[in-house]
Amino acid sequence: MREIVVDKFNIFIVMFLISLIMRLQIPVFTPFAAAFGASSVLIGIILSVTALTNLSGNLLAGPLVDRFGKKIFITLPLFASGGLFIAHGLARNSVDLLLLHGLNGFALAFLIPAAYTLLSGYAKNSRQQGKNMAINGILSTLASIIAPLLGGKLVVLIGYVNTYFFIGTAMLVTGIYSMRYLKDRQVVVVTNHHHKSSVGFKNVLLAPSLLIVYLLGFAVMYIHGVLIFEIPYLTVEQGLSTFHTGQLFSYMGIGTFLTLSLFFINRFSPLKRLKLGLFGMSMALFAIFSTSLPLPVLLFIIGIFFGLVMPAMATALTESAPREVHGRAFAYMSAIFSLGIIVSSFVTGIVRDTVSPYFLAFLIGMIVLAVAGYTNLRRTS
Repeated sequence: MREIVVDKFNIFIVMFLISLIMRLQIPVFTPFAAAFGASSVLIGIILSVTALTNLSGNLLAGPLVDRFGKKIFITLPLFASGGLFIAHGLARNSVDLLLLHGLNGFALAFLIPAAYTLLSGYAKNSRQQGKNMAINGILSTLASIIAPLLGGKLVVLIGYVNTYFFIGTAMLVTGIYSMRYLKDRQVVVVTNHHHKSSVGFKNVLLAPSLLIVYLLGFAVMYIHGVLIFEIPYLTVEQGLSTFHTGQLFSYMGIGTFLTLSLFFINRFSPLKRLKLGLFGMSMALFAIFSTSLPLPVLLFIIGIFFGLVMPAMATALTESAPREVHGRAFAYMSAIFSLGIIVSSFVTGIVRDTVSPYFLAFLIGMIVLAVAGYTNLRRTS
């Protein structure tokens, strides 16, 4: 029992460090790319290409994680990503950034499905699953509060190049920790031939219960992609410091942390939490482009509803997919997340000078809610 607790503690530590290090670059990348002369369209293309390579890696990761285990697909990508982050500091132009960011997206694609699958193996029932995902969500949210502030401050203190050297080195150290302390937890599931045939690609990706979760996940990540693009761009347009834009992301993180701290929420249906979270995020986006409410307040509200969404997404997935295909299910979820980032980054980079990206994100959120509601109504009928 004690060994299981220690093993679970180690996976929580590794997932926290991954979240922290990956988020360090959120307020850093856009102004760094703009310093090379990259336009908003090119930055959007870079982010879209990164998400596309991430999506490709996600689709490859699922079957491999289920077949060969989780630890190897956590450790190796950490080392690869660390080297690529260090290489960011050696980039000479925006084309180098496009290549390095794209390769990094592919490397990181294996991390999240493998880590979530490993964590899901420590739950015996839905309630434990929800608690584990909520704890991970709290740690991830703490990372989202600390990392943008730290990333913005690092740029002020040591500059863009050294900040990427620091991020890369931190990834390598995390890789060493995971190699030393993580243990693969293989779940033994007895299945007959008929059951094996029922969990193929179409059943994992297109099962009605999972399809609604994936659809809601796409909308949430589209909104998240717009925020990741637009808020750092304030550094370029309004001459703000990277530390200030990092503070804006931290307001969102504080809201998320507040929601995740309410453990009793995990008793409610994950699908209902998903729908309520997406609705709240969409209405906050509506307020951003239609009211004069302070942006920090609205980002805090978005964070509150985002805290409803992420643990619910993972719990809904584990409830709807057989345990032996959790690797594929989490990989497809990550691929859908990447697709949301691809579409939002590309569209935002193109239309931001003519149409409010926040307005488009609001529309997409409400359309997806309507489709999810209609699909659920048909299933009930």
